[in-house]
Amino acid sequence: MNSILDYALLGGFSILSVALLLSMVRLLKGPSLPDRVVALELIASITVGLIGLYAIRSGKDAYIDVTMVLALTAFLAAIGFARYLEKGGNRDDH
Repeated sequence: MNSILDYALLGGFSILSVALLLSMVRLLKGPSLPDRVVALELIASITVGLIGLYAIRSGKDAYIDVTMVLALTAFLAAIGFARYLEKGGNRDDH
């Protein structure tokens, strides 16, 4: 018997999968480095969401730790990219 939680998880997986696909398109198309950085951050956030949904579905708490580590790593990468662009890195948008 399917519960409402199963349908909600299926909907969440579906929506996040489409968002991940669209983010990949933006990452590959660009057109500039800041666009690609934002797409990469969005992909990391969507991946955190997907792993979180999987943690709910599987009932294993260990996946929550994985989401925290991934979120913190993505945040540090965003800081690094922002610093690179601020220092005058090649932006490819002029």
